[in-house]
Amino acid sequence: MPDTPWTPPPVLLAVDLVILTLRSAQLHVLLVERGIEPYRGRHALPGGFLSHADEDLTAAARRELREEANLDAARLHLEQLGAYGALGRDPRGRVVSVAYLAVAPGLPEPEAGTDAAGAAWVPVHDVEARHLELAFDHRQILADGIERARTKLEKSSLAAAFCGETFTIAELQQVYEAVWGTRLDPRNFYRKVRGIPGFIVPAGSQRRTTGGRPAQLFRRGPQTVLFPPLNRPPSQTPTPLRTDP
Repeated sequence: MPDTPWTPPPVLLAVDLVILTLRSAQLHVLLVERGIEPYRGRHALPGGFLSHADEDLTAAARRELREEANLDAARLHLEQLGAYGALGRDPRGRVVSVAYLAVAPGLPEPEAGTDAAGAAWVPVHDVEARHLELAFDHRQILADGIERARTKLEKSSLAAAFCGETFTIAELQQVYEAVWGTRLDPRNFYRKVRGIPGFIVPAGSQRRTTGGRPAQLFRRGPQTVLFPPLNRPPSQTPTPLRTDP
């Protein structure tokens, strides 16, 4: 009796996006409210299925961001975060999602579209504290995205992009504290930042602070990769986002 030809199981391909920014000195993530089943009414990361077989993954991610939150992804650097394909992650069938991450300053208010009932910037703390639940396995994807962002601040000059054209080291420290979710010792932070060649450079001016002496201003330097890296204090590394139900 001839062997039955093997038929690959049907698999749907999707994209999800972790978009992070700072607002009011807090780390925020872009979430949409699902307007359709499954998980109607629950918050989720923006994303969706590829529109056709020939659609590029990155193009699909940019399209979904535009359709679900009316944000122009052309101004964002999207990097692949990982692939998620656990059995049962989507009740509609076997779905593998490729997740993308972007961390950027000055992003505008989102506007819901397509199958999203709402779209908003939500403080990461509210998700970590379980003030709202996320659909699918988006809590895990978000946790991975946050950890990647925190690591990027250790090894790159990304934090300086969240400051103005000129800034004080105290203002730069506030960015690190917001993303890392921990307080830092000012003197230790100053010493480490000034010890990284090309990270920041003096702007040649000062800014007077309320009740204190003028603070020196800096600009973003030419170095994009930090060496030595600005590592998080081991004892203060924040607890990862819990992903259990």
